[in-house]
Amino acid sequence: MIIDGRFRGPDESGNGGYVAGRLAGRVPVDTVTVTLRRPPPLDTELTVTKENERGHSMRLWDGDVLVAEALAGAIVVPPIAPVPFEEALGGAEKYRAAEHHPFPRCFVCGPDQEPEVGLGLEPGPVADGTVATPWVPERVPERELVWAALDCPGGWSFAVGGRPAVLGTMTGQVMDVPDAGERCVVVGFARSSEGRKLHAATALYGADGRLLGRAEQIWIEIDPERFGQ
Repeated sequence: MIIDGRFRGPDESGNGGYVAGRLAGRVPVDTVTVTLRRPPPLDTELTVTKENERGHSMRLWDGDVLVAEALAGAIVVPPIAPVPFEEALGGAEKYRAAEHHPFPRCFVCGPDQEPEVGLGLEPGPVADGTVATPWVPERVPERELVWAALDCPGGWSFAVGGRPAVLGTMTGQVMDVPDAGERCVVVGFARSSEGRKLHAATALYGADGRLLGRAEQIWIEIDPERFGQ
């Protein structure tokens, strides 16, 4: 497996949700828990190993260094509620007014990412602890792109511009993918925090209100100057 450089989160590593989605695609169940052990390197040949005969446990390696693990998972709490598309547009306006993006070239939400390259999500506040962003994919996205879209809004529910954090663990479930041009909304909700650990939830809703995907996440606050060392 190679994570192409355009799928970055921080400049020197892969977007956590995208990498998690790539690895989750190797596990033959509908809900998968992916734990990122270190920043996934870009443009590097990585090895995927199957840890049991049924393929319900996979690992991603950079040489002999463990990058990520994927296991059959479960989500037992209800999904977070949807937000109307127009309200998500308002959230995006507030996101654009924010400063101090910790990873401005992030494939999913980076303001310095080229529009034709990234997803262009802008998850801004719509309620206390809740952010939302429109997403209108130009083409039918692969499932790993749904995982990517479900990533960053969880971090932004904790206003990570002022307290940088990276994805540590993501349990995701993708029911369906959007149609090309479909007016979708991604919602993020800050569940709780415990020291450097931030517990968040995200959900992707289609134009007709159907739930396309959801995730429960743990984010880890970091020192940007030491990240990846």
